[in-house]
Amino acid sequence: MRVHFKIAVFVATGLIVHASSAMAFTPPPESVMPKGPLGDSVRRGEAIFTSTHKYAGPFVGNNLNCSNCHLDRGRKPGSIPMWGAWPLYPQFRTKNGKVNTMALRIQECFLYSMNGKKPPADSDVVTDLESYFAWLATGAPTGTTLPGASYPALPAAAHPPNAERGAQLFAKNCAACHGADGQGNAAAAIPPLWGQGSYNAGAGMHEVEKVARFIRANMPLGQDNTLTPDQARDIAAYIDSKPRPPDPRTLAKK
Repeated sequence: MRVHFKIAVFVATGLIVHASSAMAFTPPPESVMPKGPLGDSVRRGEAIFTSTHKYAGPFVGNNLNCSNCHLDRGRKPGSIPMWGAWPLYPQFRTKNGKVNTMALRIQECFLYSMNGKKPPADSDVVTDLESYFAWLATGAPTGTTLPGASYPALPAAAHPPNAERGAQLFAKNCAACHGADGQGNAAAAIPPLWGQGSYNAGAGMHEVEKVARFIRANMPLGQDNTLTPDQARDIAAYIDSKPRPPDPRTLAKK
C-alpha cells in the first residue's frame, strides 16, 4: 500500500507541500489483509470476485467472473482496477441517469456484465465485494481518478473499425485462448466473448471503443500494447458483431 508523492516537507513549520499531483498507487498485499470479521468479509469478497459463479451463483446468468474483465483480482492498472473505482463513488452515471452508490454499481454489473439479476444492496454478496474493494483502495485519495484507474484512451482512429479485418486479427491473436468460436475455456478461466455465456448487450463492454481500449491495454494476455489501436478496434468490432444476450432494458419495454 503506497501512494507516492513528490513532497517538500518543511520540518520547522510542519508544512507539507505537494510539488506534484502525479500519483502511482499500489494496493496492499494479501499478507496484510485485516483480521477478524472485516478480514473475513474482505476474503469472501475476493473469492466472489474471482469465482463469481461459485460464490454468487444465484445472481449470475453467464459463464463470467468479475476478474475476467478486472484483471489480476481487480488489481491490474488499465483494466479498471477496483482500487481505482472505489474512491470515485458515489458518482452520477448517465447510463441510469442518477447518482450511483458502489452498491448500485455492483448490482448493475450483475444485471449486465454477468447477465444475471441484482443481489440485494444489503446482501452479503454486495457487502463482501464492497469490503474487498475498500481494502484494495486502502490509502487511495477519494474523489480522485488515479493513473491506471481506467482503460487508457486511444488516439484517433486511422480508419473506421472493420469486423472483417477483426476476424483475421482475432484468429491470429485471440483464438488460441478464446477459441475460434469465441467461447473461451471454463477450465482455464478464459471467458467467452459472445453467445449466451458472455455479457449481454447492456454491458459497458458492448461498445467497440471501450472493448478496443481494454484489448489494447491488456490483450493478448501478458502482451499489453502489442496490438495497434486500430487493430484493437477491428478486433473489438468483430467481437461486437457477434450475438449475445439482449439488454434487459429492452426486454422490460416489451
